[in-house]
Amino acid sequence: MKTSLTLCALLLALASAEAQLPLVERLRERIAERRANAGTTANPIEMSYGRDPLQKLDYWRPTAAGSPLVVFVHGGGWKRGDKNNATGPEKPAHYLAHGYGFASINYRLVPAATVEQQAQDVASALAFLIRQAESLGFDASRVVLMGHSAGAHLSALVGTDMRYLKKAELSPKSLRGVIPLDGACYDVPRQIAEGGDFMQDTYIDAFGSEKERQLALSPTHHAAAPNAPAFLILHVQRVDGAAQSKALGEALTKAGTSAEVRGFEGTGLRGHTEINRRLGDPDYPATPVVDEWLKKIFAK
Repeated sequence: MKTSLTLCALLLALASAEAQLPLVERLRERIAERRANAGTTANPIEMSYGRDPLQKLDYWRPTAAGSPLVVFVHGGGWKRGDKNNATGPEKPAHYLAHGYGFASINYRLVPAATVEQQAQDVASALAFLIRQAESLGFDASRVVLMGHSAGAHLSALVGTDMRYLKKAELSPKSLRGVIPLDGACYDVPRQIAEGGDFMQDTYIDAFGSEKERQLALSPTHHAAAPNAPAFLILHVQRVDGAAQSKALGEALTKAGTSAEVRGFEGTGLRGHTEINRRLGDPDYPATPVVDEWLKKIFAK
């Protein structure tokens, strides 16, 4: 009797395992299908590149394997912003339509993290993506970093101060280029001195009051080579943003790094927001400029 009960239990366990096997296989197939189709619709796949809840990114897979990748870094004064609401609504679909993959990253925020840690988060997210390039369907040798506002500063910093890429086991050639959108803190001490009272507290919260640290976090201060190979620096008609963009472009050019600086209409906070919100809209003047630059950079 005892042997019979044991045999019955074994048969039931085997039957249960066999019944569950197709379900497991179906789940695996669905996960694989979701990864394969990630980014081909409006919904990206969210991935974690670190342990912190903010060390996440959204990834849109390109329609063809081996395509270039554009990686976006949101703004928000180093203390706010999110990949879900600060990427700009036009970018993912626009760059997918041009045959590129697209990613938008989150990073830890001030005051819980330092700007140094934020820049390292950007580099770590790049390394995370590049290590998985084949399975994610993009070409690891054709990656461009783009950022707006504080994200423009962080993108430019990662593209000029090689300590961040090096720590992430990347090199300057891991990027084809950098596109900062209307940043105004490429030279931090100058921005704090000339930027007026509007953002002073934000700058001090992010960069502190010690000039040595401010310089260490200034992309213009790191413009001597090596740098990412090319920069397209865009700005609207804000006095500080335009001056800082031009100064960064001049410093990079002097160091032998390819740098183009382009200005567009728009003033104040409205113009600053618009260049991010509308980039990717074919009717926005900066869109074809970026498209042509990316086409040239990715063709090399």
